[in-house]
Amino acid sequence: MDWLDWILLVARVLIVFVALLLILLIEIWFERKWIADLQTRKGPMRAGPRGILITLADGLKVFFKEGITPTNAEMPLFVFAPALAVIPAFLTFAVIPFGPTIEVFGREVPMQVADLNIGVLWLAATASIGVYAIVLAGWSSGSNYPLLGGVRASAQMISYEVGMSLAFVAVVMYSGTLSLNEVVASQDRIWNVIPQLPAFLIYFVCALAETNRPPFDLAEAESELVAGFQTEYSGMRFAMFYLAEYLNAFTVCAIATTLFLGGWRGPAPDFLTPLWPVLWFLAKVFALFYVMVWIRGTLPRVRYDRLMNFGWKVLIPLGLVWVMLTGAVVVLPEEFDLRRGNILTIAAIAAAVIIVLSLVWPAREDRTSEEVGRR
Repeated sequence: MDWLDWILLVARVLIVFVALLLILLIEIWFERKWIADLQTRKGPMRAGPRGILITLADGLKVFFKEGITPTNAEMPLFVFAPALAVIPAFLTFAVIPFGPTIEVFGREVPMQVADLNIGVLWLAATASIGVYAIVLAGWSSGSNYPLLGGVRASAQMISYEVGMSLAFVAVVMYSGTLSLNEVVASQDRIWNVIPQLPAFLIYFVCALAETNRPPFDLAEAESELVAGFQTEYSGMRFAMFYLAEYLNAFTVCAIATTLFLGGWRGPAPDFLTPLWPVLWFLAKVFALFYVMVWIRGTLPRVRYDRLMNFGWKVLIPLGLVWVMLTGAVVVLPEEFDLRRGNILTIAAIAAAVIIVLSLVWPAREDRTSEEVGRR
């Protein structure tokens, strides 16, 4: 790499970093306004037109707040945990393509920070780092309620990471590649969300649990844990956890867009050609974030035992079965000269039956246990 390649690389890093910070402001404002609409309220209105600057005002307020450190805190880990919460979101987004390769100063420049041939493995590896920030924050605070929140988060994330990994495996098997650019290229005719709908649903549910979004925000249950793992944090340290939550929400939506919704692909006119892929990518990501906010404003927090049962007894078995069916869809047409569409239809029907049984059977067990309790 010569000096021009290094300059282009640094420019891509800075563009992605600044863009993510600006998107954070839009995300927080959008969530407040959308939930306010769901609850027939106006939401933020005072800071800027229609409250568009409310996030900036909150950031300035938190920046000047006093940071209080507990007496019993383990200082190095207590200070390091908020930074560790933010870093994985930036690392994960580094391999996500948000546009095709363009030509700049005679050089072919990919519209992503790093084009790794093992991009899906990178996603799985960096997504698993976030749990360490929550566990270290809860343990290093020297308080009981943050510790309980950290333990809850670790058990929750470990269980749902397995289901998320199985969704990744299904997409990799169906696309035949670990490169995110090649996964996007394989969706030129049909998006993966159609043939891989069960994997998409598994991933999206696991993404909600991974990012501690409602109805899976058990690590921050105010009625049980005061405020959860970040109870003892204040000022900018608390703000970093807050920003990490929204960064991770945007990142998991970007991953879903890349793996299941065709990435940056979409119809575009002949003018401003490099801009349209980025707009399509952002539109798909914000559509998924819209659904996440909708779920937050609609569903109540689930009970913790049901959260764990759903992860281990429903999502993981369903993910294993779908990986097996995806393998059949990929291999059987080549071995027996069959049409992939027919096998995919059979696999989808089998997955639908499994989903119905997985939803009906736990309800039947709950009714049976309640009847036994009455007797």
